[in-house]
Amino acid sequence: MPRNKRPQAADEKRAEIVAAARRLYVDGGYDATSMNRLAKEAGVSANTIYWYFGDKDDVLIAVLSAVMAEVWPRYRDVADQPIAARVLWIVRRLTEMSGLVTTVHARVGHSPAVAEWHHNFHLLTGSVFGAELEDAGVPAATIDAEVMIAVFTVEGLLMHTQDEHEQRAICEALASRWPPSALGGECPAPPQDGTTRR
Repeated sequence: MPRNKRPQAADEKRAEIVAAARRLYVDGGYDATSMNRLAKEAGVSANTIYWYFGDKDDVLIAVLSAVMAEVWPRYRDVADQPIAARVLWIVRRLTEMSGLVTTVHARVGHSPAVAEWHHNFHLLTGSVFGAELEDAGVPAATIDAEVMIAVFTVEGLLMHTQDEHEQRAICEALASRWPPSALGGECPAPPQDGTTRR
């Protein structure tokens, strides 16, 4: 039994560092967060962080992986909604984490590890979306192109500011490219009071 105590404590401490990094990266930004500041936020010494992570980009990847582990089950909860609604849901979740999205794109050219994570993220999401389009009857020869069009649409929505009605219209226009079996109905209208539906 005692042999299991240290790994569990190590896992908990690592999770605390990742949680602290997530708060700092989202609130203040990756560049503004030094390892010393992260250590202070996590309640550890800077040397302790390096016991768990090779460098700052390793911490970023751990944060991104934690976010994905949290968001992915939530996507399953909306998996039976119309595809336009699901795309809009993805845009909203990514908008909530816009600081992390921007950081990933900025770090891709400087960090092979972040570039690999980004590449794998696109492979995973692209394969899931491609499988959905295939099930909906989109011709196999055009699925890769359709996935890229969807990716470009989502990235465009993240880079440019539109209100919720405009975002919804763009998602529905994107979904209209695909067979009716992929649509599953209309994307739910946003609340009339102007608030964002969560």
